[in-house]
Amino acid sequence: MATGKLYFLRFCRGLFYLHLLLIAGLVIFLVVRELFFHWEDRRFHRRKWYPPLLSSLVCGGAFAFAWQSFTRRYPSTAMKAVFWLSPILTVAVSFLLISFGFPGSLAAGFLALVFAVIQSLYGLWVNPRVDYSARIFSYSIASSPSTTSFVILSIFTGIVYAGFLVAGIGEATAMGAVIDFVFILVILLSLAWTLQVIKNISHVTMGRIAFMKLMSGIDFKPPVALRNTIRHSMGSICIGSILIPVFGTIRGLSRAMNLLGGDTNEFMFSCTHCFSSVASNLVMYGNRWGFVLVGACNMGFVQSSGRTWDMFRRAGIVPVINSDLTSSFCFLSGVAVGAICTIVAGTWTLVIHKSYATEVSIYAFLIGYFSSRIAMAWPQACVSAYYVTYAEGPQIDDFDSTIIQDCINWIQRHHLA
Repeated sequence: MATGKLYFLRFCRGLFYLHLLLIAGLVIFLVVRELFFHWEDRRFHRRKWYPPLLSSLVCGGAFAFAWQSFTRRYPSTAMKAVFWLSPILTVAVSFLLISFGFPGSLAAGFLALVFAVIQSLYGLWVNPRVDYSARIFSYSIASSPSTTSFVILSIFTGIVYAGFLVAGIGEATAMGAVIDFVFILVILLSLAWTLQVIKNISHVTMGRIAFMKLMSGIDFKPPVALRNTIRHSMGSICIGSILIPVFGTIRGLSRAMNLLGGDTNEFMFSCTHCFSSVASNLVMYGNRWGFVLVGACNMGFVQSSGRTWDMFRRAGIVPVINSDLTSSFCFLSGVAVGAICTIVAGTWTLVIHKSYATEVSIYAFLIGYFSSRIAMAWPQACVSAYYVTYAEGPQIDDFDSTIIQDCINWIQRHHLA
């Protein structure tokens, strides 16, 4: 790896660790400030604000692990179930938010209802692709070693960190000054970035294990893989944890514009084509499949993303990659668990202190969503490793490459290539 790139990765890793220290200092400052100067303030009821959020921490960890365990045992069923389970739970959340009766909760409830409708329409649109995705999902998981203890450790780490930040959010809420709302926003951004990093540490570690197993039949022990990931790949993981959500959102918007724009309007067609070209180029600089080579070859994230996508193009499986639903499955799993946490925490808060219900529900959703995404990093890494192994050319005889070929034939029959 070039010296400049190596220093940049070290800088990103150092920036992430520095951010953790600063956030820890901020949370401790907020707690100490309230403890010594404003603890007797009767405007904020800690016994009514904290318990519902603490329950969401427990529910988020428990349901994330339970869903991950169910996915491991019944991958095909889980893949098919999430496309109707997530919209139903989102509708339940929308009704709960609307029942609070505040302007903010009414707006959030309406957005949740719209999001549920979008999920339902998306489920109908991708329904022809579910069987293929379920096949590759099942094969990838079955071909990878069990890592239950590693998954538990990842979820537990995320829950502990989220619980620590909840303390800071609560004490900033208690004060209620303008600067405290800035503190809350900063803490939420830290929550998102850090839990994404934890998720991607799992992704890189499990991707290394699955890739070595599928490629060469080598069993790589999870503790060794985790140690190598933290020692050699943290810079790439920190970068990828920012780039992948951004680039993924852009690609999603590009696909939506392609569906809605069509070619009926020349200006709209031109804008859609331009945006689609930008989105197609961005995938070369950051994609989740690149994490496999980050772990297996200790590459930088941008370099591994470009190489991985180039391999996919040479192997002719880019249409297959675009048709895969693993990413959608993991996202909707996060939405479902987040919705469950929202229902639990929101209902509890509605009963004991209605004025806290909206904000507590939002925080509970974020906790449940990211907890589930951490748990789902394992199956997503297995599927990513399968695609990279196929493109690279496996060196073992019992690798099943017929699934992808069947998908290519299906795409050609339906003129989706």
